[in-house]
Amino acid sequence: MLFCGWFGEYRLTKDFSIFFWVYLVFISFFAENSYLSFKDALIFIRILLIPILICLLIKKNKKLLFNFILVIFLTVIFVAIDTLYQFSQYNAEIGFGPDLLGFYSNWYGRLTGPFKDELIPGAYLSKFTLIGLIYIFINFKNNNTQNFLAIFYLVFIGITIFVTGERMAIATYLMANGILFLFYNTKRAVFLSSIILIIIISFIITKIHPFYNDFNIISSTPYHQGLQIEKSYICNEDLVEKNLGNKNCKKIINLQPKFSQILQNFSVSAYGEIYRVSIMIFKDHLYAGAGLNNFTYLCKNDERYKKQIKNYDCPSHPHNIYIQFLVETGIFGFLFFIFYLLYIFSFIFKNNFNKYSLIGVSSLVVLFWPIMSTGSLLKNWNGISTFFIIGLSLAVSKLYKKSN
Repeated sequence: MLFCGWFGEYRLTKDFSIFFWVYLVFISFFAENSYLSFKDALIFIRILLIPILICLLIKKNKKLLFNFILVIFLTVIFVAIDTLYQFSQYNAEIGFGPDLLGFYSNWYGRLTGPFKDELIPGAYLSKFTLIGLIYIFINFKNNNTQNFLAIFYLVFIGITIFVTGERMAIATYLMANGILFLFYNTKRAVFLSSIILIIIISFIITKIHPFYNDFNIISSTPYHQGLQIEKSYICNEDLVEKNLGNKNCKKIINLQPKFSQILQNFSVSAYGEIYRVSIMIFKDHLYAGAGLNNFTYLCKNDERYKKQIKNYDCPSHPHNIYIQFLVETGIFGFLFFIFYLLYIFSFIFKNNFNKYSLIGVSSLVVLFWPIMSTGSLLKNWNGISTFFIIGLSLAVSKLYKKSN
C-alpha cells in the first residue's frame, strides 16, 4: 500500500502493495472455490492502487488536495440535507417518503438519502465528515467564526447520522469526535460541545418525532427483524369513501431489535450466528484461508457451516473486516492486514504529525475500529471509499504548513 512520502518510502510501500496482492492471488490456488477467489483477488489491485493514485496526483498538483476536501465538504452537506429532508417526509403507513431525488426506501424505517440504498447515508457521513471539517479550519481564519461553523457542521451531520438508524455509524462518529476532544488541544470546546449537542438533540428527536412514538410493541426477539410493532394511521380516503376501509387502519411492521437485546442474546442473534460460522471456517482453513469471497459459498454449500445459520440466510460476508481477513486469507493474510494498518498509523505519526494529521487518524478510527459490524472491503463502494479515505488521511498532514 502506497503512502505519501519520500521516494524511499514510496518504493517500500509500493513493493508491499504488490507483494500483498500477489499473496492474495497465490492463496486462490488453495481456495475452496478458486474461481471466486481468483476473480476477487485479481481485481482487488484496483482498490490497492487508490492511495497510490491519490499520492501521485497530489504530488503533481498540490492544489488537488484542497479540491478533494472542498468536494467532500460539499457532498457531505448535500447528503445530510437530502437525508434529513427524507426524514421529514415520514408517515406511519409507508415510513419515510422520497428524498430530494425521488428515492424511496425499500426497508421501513430506514433512510436512503441520495444513494437509493438503506445502509449507506450514515456510513458515508461517518467516514467523510471529519475530512470535510478541514475545509472550515482552512478557509475561515476568524477563530469565533471557525468554532461556530465547526460546531454547527459536526452537530448537523451527527443528527443526520443518528436518524438514519445506523447504530455503528453514530457510535464511531461520536468516538472519533471524542478522540479529537482528547487530543486536539486548541479545539476541545468545539468537539465537546458537538458531542453534548448531538446527544441532547437526538434525545429530543426521539421524544417528539412520531416515528419513534406512534406504535405499539407486539413482540420483541433478538433475531434479525425481530422487533414486531403495530402502526396506526388514517386509512386511504378513497377506501373510506367506498366503505372498503376503516377510518383508522393498522399495520404490522418488523424492525431490527434494540441493540441491548442483541447483546444480551448475542449467541442467537444474526451477528452471533455469523461470527460462529466464521470462526468454524477459519479453524478449518487456518493458514491460507478459505479464499476470497468464499465465506458465502461455504456457508451455503457445506452442511457443517450451513446448519449453524438457523434463523437467517447465509450473508454475503462475515460483517467484520478483521474476521473476513481471518476467514478468507488465513492467519498470514490477517497479519499482512494488521501490519498494513500499523504502518498507516506509524507513518502518520512519524511524518509531520499535526492537527490535520489528527483528523486523518480519527477518520481512520471510524473505518477500522475492530469491535463493530462492517461492510466487505471486496465490495466496490465500501472498498473504494475506505482506500480513498486512507489516501486522503495520509495526505492531509501536508496541509498544515501550506495553509499556515
